[in-house]
Amino acid sequence: MRRTALIGVLGAFLLAGAGATAAHDGAHPSATPAPSVKRPGAGYFPNVELLTQDGRAVRFYDDLLKGKSVAIAFMFTSCQDVCPLETANMVQLRRQLGERAGKDIHLYSISIDPQTDTPAALKAYAEKFGADWTFLTGQPEDIKLIGKKLGMIRDRDKPTSRESHHGAILMIGDEPTGQWTRNSAVDNPRFLAARIGTFLGWRDNAPQRSYAEAKPLTLDNGQRLFQSKCSACHSIGRGDRLGPDLAGVTDRRERAWLASYIADSGKMREQGDAVAIALHNKYKKIGMPYLALGSSDIADLISYLQTRSTPQ
Repeated sequence: MRRTALIGVLGAFLLAGAGATAAHDGAHPSATPAPSVKRPGAGYFPNVELLTQDGRAVRFYDDLLKGKSVAIAFMFTSCQDVCPLETANMVQLRRQLGERAGKDIHLYSISIDPQTDTPAALKAYAEKFGADWTFLTGQPEDIKLIGKKLGMIRDRDKPTSRESHHGAILMIGDEPTGQWTRNSAVDNPRFLAARIGTFLGWRDNAPQRSYAEAKPLTLDNGQRLFQSKCSACHSIGRGDRLGPDLAGVTDRRERAWLASYIADSGKMREQGDAVAIALHNKYKKIGMPYLALGSSDIADLISYLQTRSTPQ
């Protein structure tokens, strides 16, 4: 049995649902065999029918999970909060995974607003982000059942409202071994790729640098916020990505305008701000996500952008 140093079967939630029991690892051959772990599989995960962004019908367990390693996130296309950031970050993760994506691990984004998110809507959404993995929709009750089985949706959740419990969660699972772990979908893509590789036991034969060579890490709050909240969609001096290059943005825009835009760009569009509307239309109408930042964090982020825009 392959062992892993990371979290096992979906934590207490999934273990309770699957009725799993603890296995005795490393028992002496002559000892009485311990009961085997009842791993979540065909008897636990629903085999409901879903539709891909191309309109192809698939079964959740038989076609998407069985015998595979997977990374699953929940989203919906009209979300203006964390979903755009989550999807943009997963695009970067997909690049980090390279040839392993689609072979050693399969990425899935499942809509929690299936009544709105038709296959065509999901296809358009994926194309906006340049996302080349599988997006899925289906019957509302089936989506909710999948979310509950994965420990990602609760009974009282209202998926398309800001009061929803839906968050940027990336569930990593290895169906053959029954091992699952929960991660943040907006973590640094390189960190996520490394964590996935460790969890799934991938071997990297390339020589690694020693920790002794590592330099002290100094990261102010503004830089931390840019890397965690902005870098998936924006660069500074490296050209446009999903959103505009932010080099010189503190010279182009007034600080008060930047603060309001970072706080809630959707509200600015609703109020008729011409620049906010133009940016939204120019960049494929993806929309600036609602970052839920306080005034001090916004000030730190703007100061960091100003520092990076100043010639060194």
